[in-house]
Amino acid sequence: MSPGNHSPAAADLARLIRDVPDFPKPGILFRDITPLLRDPAGLSLAVEFMTQPYRDRHIDVVVGAESRGFIFATAVARNLSAGFVPIRKPGKLPARKIAVTYQLEYGTDTLEIHADAITPGQRVLMVDDLLATGGTMKACCELVEQIGGQIVGIEVLIELAGLRGRETLARWPVHGILRYD
Repeated sequence: MSPGNHSPAAADLARLIRDVPDFPKPGILFRDITPLLRDPAGLSLAVEFMTQPYRDRHIDVVVGAESRGFIFATAVARNLSAGFVPIRKPGKLPARKIAVTYQLEYGTDTLEIHADAITPGQRVLMVDDLLATGGTMKACCELVEQIGGQIVGIEVLIELAGLRGRETLARWPVHGILRYD
């Protein structure tokens, strides 16, 4: 495990994150969560850490983006007795939807949400496995606000702090469990 800036309690989780150099391209150090996902105690602890800051925040809906965001968002929603709303890539949602196209490092991407997925005024928690530059999460937040959701916070398992995603998401409170500089 590469050095990171973690709380003592989160250090157990950090040991379950595998570093994969040069993936998906040379020069990138990929933080692989699959060892954590296969470890029952690690998965349970990660979900609990992600849930805890919101236990008394009266969350109505937890939103997760395709695909790894689904893993944690549904578990956090269950812990909070909240609903779950997916944000998907184009062509995956069957009913009326709205979309946002946003910039990637090279090119653009598009995400969609059902237009009726959130009732205006509902309190929403945004959840994902990783925060890097913040572009995908910003697009997700914009979709949620377009349909009237009130974003209470953004929760991530891993924050790659050196990529400054918090700056991109400065309009919303961000909380992360594991931080890598």
